[in-house]
Amino acid sequence: MMKQGFIIPVYRHAATTGLVVEKIIKLRLPVIIVDDGNNREDRECLEELAAKTPGVTLTGLKKNSGKGGAVLKGLEKAAELGLSHVLQIDADGQHDEERAAFFLAESAKHPESVICGFPEFDENAPRSRVIGRKISNFWASVVTLSNDLKDVLCGFRVYPVEAVLRASKSPFIDKRMGFDVEILVRLCWNRVPFIYHPIKISYPKDGVSNFHNFSDNLRISWMFTRLCTGMFLRMPLILFSRGQITRRGERQ
Repeated sequence: MMKQGFIIPVYRHAATTGLVVEKIIKLRLPVIIVDDGNNREDRECLEELAAKTPGVTLTGLKKNSGKGGAVLKGLEKAAELGLSHVLQIDADGQHDEERAAFFLAESAKHPESVICGFPEFDENAPRSRVIGRKISNFWASVVTLSNDLKDVLCGFRVYPVEAVLRASKSPFIDKRMGFDVEILVRLCWNRVPFIYHPIKISYPKDGVSNFHNFSDNLRISWMFTRLCTGMFLRMPLILFSRGQITRRGERQ
């Protein structure tokens, strides 16, 4: 039985988390907020938000582990609460929360799929982030030998909980900014289908970013190096699987 909810990983965005929750709580679904090792002030802000908002569960990590670690912590809590599908949404307000209902409805129609956001940027989008996204999307197509992953960096997506937890068992999976990319690649290797829909992305001029251009890009580059190795090891299975799908299509 499908049971949906939300995951919001939070680090240094406690001030905007309440605004995000206010917009999605009207859907009357469970909301899991993950405190990713915030300072005392932000942690108390999240505790107050959870205490006063019915349907909100706060879980957390004592030390900052990065976005991937926070999302996995939220997925574990989701499984504990009996949720089958969760919409991951950023706490900084960059995503158009009004699209949440549509994405969840699409997930209900296609429960085996990951419903992913395809970003539509506003005029304030940093050029470096736009270019970096194109590079990441290119390498994702290389390591999956497919064009199934239209975008790998947008964090607005509905996950099938069990499939993601199964794909994340690798001890090498990136626990920081590379997680959004790597988990989609590993799900693609596991032949989980993807459906993309547009989502507006805004970059507030005074917004706080947790993305560090040098260190995070270096981590993502190393991640793709690892994934290329994984792709070569999986290539016979991937090609065999594609051949089976092609032959089935020809028979039909």
